[in-house]
Amino acid sequence: MDENAYARLAERLDALLPQMQCRRCGYDACRPYAEAIARGDTIDKCSPGGAATVGVLAGLTGRPALPLDPAHGTPGPLMVARIDEAWCIGCTLCIAACPVDAIAGAPKRMHTVLAALCTGCELCIPPCPVDCIDMLPAGRAWSAEDARMARERHDARGRRRAAQSGDAAAEGAVAAADRVASDDDRARAFRQAAVAAAQGRARARRAARAAGITPC
Repeated sequence: MDENAYARLAERLDALLPQMQCRRCGYDACRPYAEAIARGDTIDKCSPGGAATVGVLAGLTGRPALPLDPAHGTPGPLMVARIDEAWCIGCTLCIAACPVDAIAGAPKRMHTVLAALCTGCELCIPPCPVDCIDMLPAGRAWSAEDARMARERHDARGRRRAAQSGDAAAEGAVAAADRVASDDDRARAFRQAAVAAAQGRARARRAARAAGITPC
């Protein structure tokens, strides 16, 4: 299979995953897991998707519908994160951890989870320094539309972070260029001063010879 065929298969596999971006499969997001499946990884690692997802992945790949690997979690009802506002210190670590931009807030201000957008991934819990995040039943099932919207938000977040990284790299390059320019300016000024000093000494020698003075 060539690279284009792998990419097409990965795209189709990704469309079948629930897009919760929870990393329980061992990959950073649903798309990397889809790419791994396309290249031969097993189809039994998506615990949020459960047996239904394993079944559709098996149908696309032609592989046996394996039982879910318990090392990657067990299926359960959809959960959503809730922040205890009385304890939130506004550190923004949960915002940075959320893969689908489902947490709103600002530095040193109370944060809140947008329950309709939360995928229940639990990635916001480990970084919280004051343990103020709980997981509660969502009271509804995860839908195909939820998956589509979560994928769009995850992809948009990835593009934004890449742009921010590019901006930081550009700023670093500008700073480095400024340093180089400063060094070049200093070197140029030194050369100009050295030339001016040499020219001054030459003029002094010519003037001394014209006056019949023998230099020491």
